Amino acid sequence: MNKGLLIVLSGPSGVGKGTVCTELRQRHKDLVYSVSATTRVPRAGEVDGVNYFFKSKDQFLDMIARDALLEHAEYVGNYYGTPRDFVERTLASGKDIILEIEVQGALKVKEKFPQGVFIFLVPPSLDELKDRITGRGTENSDVIDHRMSVAVEEMNLIRYYDYAVVNDQIDSACYRIQSIITAEHCRKDRFIADLETMKEATEKA
Repeated sequence: MNKGLLIVLSGPSGVGKGTVCTELRQRHKDLVYSVSATTRVPRAGEVDGVNYFFKSKDQFLDMIARDALLEHAEYVGNYYGTPRDFVERTLASGKDIILEIEVQGALKVKEKFPQGVFIFLVPPSLDELKDRITGRGTENSDVIDHRMSVAVEEMNLIRYYDYAVVNDQIDSACYRIQSIITAEHCRKDRFIADLETMKEATEKA
C-alpha cells in the first residue's frame, strides 16, 4: 500500500510540461523529480544527483548494456537517460516520482515500466501551441513550421497514454493531474496484494 507512483508527464514541445511540472512540485514537496543521467559536463552551480547524475561516456554505455536505464537518447553529442535504480528506490520508499519527458522517451519508458501513470499534456488548440512557440522568439518560421508538424504527429500518439490533460491554465491543469494521482493511489490493484498478506498473517495468528 505504501509504494509510490511513477508519474510520466509528456506532450508536444511548447505545451508547457516544464511549467506544469515545476508548479506540481511546488504544491507537493514530497513529489520527487526524476533526475536524469547525462554525459555532458556540469554547468556552474549544478550538483551531481540534484540536477543530473553526471557520468562518463563509458559509465553511460555500461548503464545501457546493463539495461539500467528506462530510456535514453543522444543529443548534440551527449547522452541523456532515466536511471531505473533511482526510480525504483524512490518508489520503494513510498514516494511518488514525476518524470517530465518528450513523447518518444515516454513511450520507451512505458515499454519497460508499464505500471507507470502516463499523462499526456494537450494544448488548448494548435493555434495556441503555435503562439506559445512563436512567443519564445528563438526560432525562425521554418523551424516553427517543422516543430508544429512534429507536434501534430506526437499528438496522434495520445492513444498510448492513460490520461489526457488540457493545459489551458496552469492551476486547472495541476488540479486535474493532482486528481489523477489521488485516484491512482486508490486503485484496488494497489491494495489486493497487501490485503492477501494481511489475511495470511491473521490466519497464522
